[in-house]
Amino acid sequence: MNAFDPQDLSRFERHVAACNNISSPGHLIGFRIGEEQVGWIGLELARALAFYPRDFHFDARGVAMAGRLRAPGSRSEALAVAVKGLAGRGHLTLRQEAFDVRATPDGPVLAQLDRGAMPAFGIICQGVHVNGIVRRPDGLHLWVGWRSPHKAVSPGQLDNLVGGGVPAGLSPAETLVKEAAEEASIPPELSGQARPVGRVSYVMASPEGLRRDVLHCYDLDLPPDFVPRPNDDEVERFELWPAARLVEEVALRDRVKFNVNLVLVDFFLRHGLLDARGPEVEALRAGLDQVA
Repeated sequence: MNAFDPQDLSRFERHVAACNNISSPGHLIGFRIGEEQVGWIGLELARALAFYPRDFHFDARGVAMAGRLRAPGSRSEALAVAVKGLAGRGHLTLRQEAFDVRATPDGPVLAQLDRGAMPAFGIICQGVHVNGIVRRPDGLHLWVGWRSPHKAVSPGQLDNLVGGGVPAGLSPAETLVKEAAEEASIPPELSGQARPVGRVSYVMASPEGLRRDVLHCYDLDLPPDFVPRPNDDEVERFELWPAARLVEEVALRDRVKFNVNLVLVDFFLRHGLLDARGPEVEALRAGLDQVA
């Protein structure tokens, strides 16, 4: 296979473009809680919500939860009833894990909703991703995980050392410690040393709906003698790769989970593994931040 030029960012831009494959949600219907627009839904789902007139109202601005549902708890109960019915009619697949509903990534919690319904409603979904770093005399290395071939999303593909959605009631930092122990057998006293280094986000049309994902990124320096071990059925195995090999992997192949490519591109830029000069890099950086 031909070598690539690290100054040719087009090989990395394709991953950013794949995760930002929708120019505008104008063909979708706004979904509101109170005066806050929290999501976007398709016409078919909107029609299905019409069967729940007590809890969902339609107006010129789209679909809104009934004004009488003023507390997060009552909204969550109404949403749970609706999505159970929607799942039964094939509109979405429930995952039995509640996520917080917010209008913006840092806004107040307005309700809770099953994780499987978040894309169908076009609601912001947050996650954490950890770059596991080992600094060796021969250069920077990263731990990568091979996802289980039985995973529903991106089976058998390359992943970060740790990654997972932020469930209802937990912060990104708390989620990191939980996921690090569950996925890679990393003890809390070690995972707690991870450094928050920013976030990446994207807006992606998918068969499940509109993914508006915000990924909180962390760098974690690991001792050279530490070896992560799978502790659940999420990851098949871990491998320690030279960072340069991972740069080439992202550039030339498509074996990395789609959104992990964005986390790695951010890592490459921050650590000087890609040429960070010129207008192309500004466009690349802009593509990594699409959710307000």
